[in-house]
Amino acid sequence: MGSPPRFNLLGTGVSALSLAEACDLVLTARDQRGLGYVCCATAYNVNLARTLPALRAAYHRAWLTTPDGMPLVWLGRWHGHRSITRVYGPDLLAAVCDAGRARGLRHFFYGGDEGVAAQLQEKLCARYPGLQVVGTCTPPFRDPTADELAALRAQAAATRPDVIWVGLSSPKQELFMAAHGSTLDAGLLIGVGAAFDFLSGRVPQAPRWMQRAGLEWLHRLATEPRRLWRRYLVHNPLFVLRTLAQLTGLRKYPLEIAETPKS
Repeated sequence: MGSPPRFNLLGTGVSALSLAEACDLVLTARDQRGLGYVCCATAYNVNLARTLPALRAAYHRAWLTTPDGMPLVWLGRWHGHRSITRVYGPDLLAAVCDAGRARGLRHFFYGGDEGVAAQLQEKLCARYPGLQVVGTCTPPFRDPTADELAALRAQAAATRPDVIWVGLSSPKQELFMAAHGSTLDAGLLIGVGAAFDFLSGRVPQAPRWMQRAGLEWLHRLATEPRRLWRRYLVHNPLFVLRTLAQLTGLRKYPLEIAETPKS
């Protein structure tokens, strides 16, 4: 199965597609297991990839690297991709859960703090009757041990999910999917970051008007200042400066294949 075209943003190839297209691709991916994983990229992630070769490699290896933030959508349109829309992790998760019911799609939730994945399962099954969630797992905050990875592989082999939704922080989730995704018996892994917290009701989402205006960062900063201040007050301004340098030709960021993470 092919993938949509990408545009170069600071050396990361971002998939030029809409939410509806991303949802359709995920739904049809169940017929061809082993496609790999999907990343939902934000301005923070793309900027961070400039200094983390392993993250840049993870984006290059991804089947899709979707535009999770509005700045990526605006830049995609500047590059000529007029139909591109935001493929926001929580929206992609909700859309695939909804539409996948008719196809009998099997879901597995990996991530979140203690109890969040189970709470997410309860919320989504109530919202989407007939939704098939075949398993959940709350990993430790540290990197998983060999025994813990073996247990996860066994759980995936026993339940055979079509999609494993990975709800870890970035870049942890991208590195996890790149390193271990090929060892798990699943159709796709999709990293959706804070979607577990949002859709379980643990953390409030920004109003839709703020999301459309590209102001979700302000809401998140006000909600979790101690955890997110560096992301939005350091990395995002760097993203703006680097993007301006790329757009004006002052700096070139070739699409380079960095060294791939090891499992």
